[in-house]
Amino acid sequence: MLRAILFGIIFFGALGYFIYSVRRFISFLKIAKPEDRSGNISQRISNTLNIAFLQKKLLRSRLAGILHLCIYWGFIVLLFVVIESVIEGFIPEFSFSFLGPVYNILTFLQDIFGLLVFVTVVFSIFRRFIGTPKRLQVDKSSRLDAVFILAMIAMVMLTMFGMSTEKILLGASEGYRPVSSFLAGFFTQGSQTMYEIFFWAHIIIVLVFLNYLPYSKHFHVLSSVPNTFLSNYKIPYQGIVLKPINFEDESITQYGVKDIQDLTWKNLLDGYTCTECGRCTSVCPANLTGKLLNPKLIITKIRKRTEQKGQDALSQKEPSASESKLLVPDFISAQELWACTTCMACVQECPVMIDHVVPIIDMRRNLVMMESDFPSEMNTVFRNLENNESPWAFGAEQRNDWINELSDEFEKEGKANYMKKLSSLGTADGLDIVFWSGCAGAFDKRYRNVTKSFAELLNKAGVKFGVLGNEEKCTGDPARRLGNEFLSQTFIQQNAETLKRYNVKKIVTACPHCLHTLKNEYGKFGIEAEVIHHTELIDKLISEKKLEPKKEINEKITYHDSCYLGRYNDIYNSPRNSLNEIKGVSITEMARSKDKGFCCGAGGGRMFLEETEGKRVNIERTEEAIKTGADTIASACPFCMTMLTDGVKAKEKSDEVKVKDIAEIVLESL
Repeated sequence: MLRAILFGIIFFGALGYFIYSVRRFISFLKIAKPEDRSGNISQRISNTLNIAFLQKKLLRSRLAGILHLCIYWGFIVLLFVVIESVIEGFIPEFSFSFLGPVYNILTFLQDIFGLLVFVTVVFSIFRRFIGTPKRLQVDKSSRLDAVFILAMIAMVMLTMFGMSTEKILLGASEGYRPVSSFLAGFFTQGSQTMYEIFFWAHIIIVLVFLNYLPYSKHFHVLSSVPNTFLSNYKIPYQGIVLKPINFEDESITQYGVKDIQDLTWKNLLDGYTCTECGRCTSVCPANLTGKLLNPKLIITKIRKRTEQKGQDALSQKEPSASESKLLVPDFISAQELWACTTCMACVQECPVMIDHVVPIIDMRRNLVMMESDFPSEMNTVFRNLENNESPWAFGAEQRNDWINELSDEFEKEGKANYMKKLSSLGTADGLDIVFWSGCAGAFDKRYRNVTKSFAELLNKAGVKFGVLGNEEKCTGDPARRLGNEFLSQTFIQQNAETLKRYNVKKIVTACPHCLHTLKNEYGKFGIEAEVIHHTELIDKLISEKKLEPKKEINEKITYHDSCYLGRYNDIYNSPRNSLNEIKGVSITEMARSKDKGFCCGAGGGRMFLEETEGKRVNIERTEEAIKTGADTIASACPFCMTMLTDGVKAKEKSDEVKVKDIAEIVLESL
């Protein structure tokens, strides 16, 4: 009886403190903005099963994934040991043996997983000090935190085996425990005293472990499952969809994120869910080329600031002027934020579904619209957008130039012309599709050739397509990613009105940035249209035999995956399918390809900004492409083409390696 009372005092005391810690954590989340994460339940359940329980994203890194899988599932199975021990604390001699044969399976799994977890933990501790991967190289306090947690897990396993071994020696064990039986063979007799020591040690370590978690980076043990469930991303990804700001709401006085209260509670939960595994950092193109940006630190700094501001709120203490700090710039600098290419590699790799990119863009919004703190080159971009309706210094009337040039070519060569201006038709009805050329497709000298090549492919396939000409404006993507949401929405609303006026229902574009914005973000502004990429349509036309590659192209080609085409919209196969249909073409993949592809460096508005830190991202990617020995680097994005072309020139390989769009290569093969 005394044992049960003592156990109750310890157990309920520990449980009470844990509840206090969780309530404290929830009070911190309430500092931030509310956000509805209740929709898409089936998708959320699917994400949770695949990512949280089956650990599919962790297994993208084979060794680390297997190690973590062993620990994770070991904990799930060993949870029954903890429950059994807790009940035993109140009711001596209790066990789940009444489950019969199921108990044998349970005890067998407990022993096997217990051994796996112990071996894995020992290896993980070793890995923290010797042969540590770069992504796991952290400051001393973080390393000690990790080692302490791993040591606690090891002690939980050792005390579990101690209890089981003593029970076997005392003849009180039930179930099938192969590892414990093996250990019992080294001893001649059991001891009730030793059993009690192992029992109390096991319980106390578990309770200390439980109460330490809310104050450790290993809080993800508790938060990773709900964080995964509450994530808005689909698997495969369908990209980061930015939330519009309601500029007509006069109650909004802060645009973008300046401090914790400007984030959402989910952003703060991300901070507490970060495992500091460094997978995001290990794939970040900015970080890998020597920039200050570290995606992991962006998230951990959000947590640190939350702890600081949350503690002040909890104690109802007003920080003094000297103590008063803000998330931006005191924790996160503008230099870090402007280095991001929004490639989403960090989000793709994160095993607990943390969103790094949206908070970064929200912080950029604050810098641009509230602080006017941004790189000087952006003044030119914004001025061009305001005056010319594109990021380039070309007049809006020049959007028609490529259309007029191509129409003249068709007429000169006596070809049928299936291309029509919507301004002359008055509606998109009767057309197969509307071709959105994009700013680069209309103005960039090199990419205009791609625009005309694709239009000629449509013409050869007999596709009736319309163009908007100078009624088309920038989709708003560059301004939006650079934080100028007001300017972006100006273009979005104007384009939305144009698309509605012409009753446009199907759009094709050769620009992945236009694709993502039109397809995934215009819906919030009342546009419901099917939007596809030109590589998807080319692939479809080839499969339908409306385009038939007949000429042999004896070239070794490597294809570069655009981030906004691949990770944002899950389009990887269409470009490759078209290349595979061309006789003589040999495709060689780069070391980083498809959903592990490396950014060209131009996304997130970086196309218009200079790189002043470290190595240029496009040079890193170009070197990787050249290493394949390819004759041609194929791309499917105007920004990627520009960056790769500049990279080839910088490496003085222009005579040996060509950069071409999929449309150009297919046209050459007809």
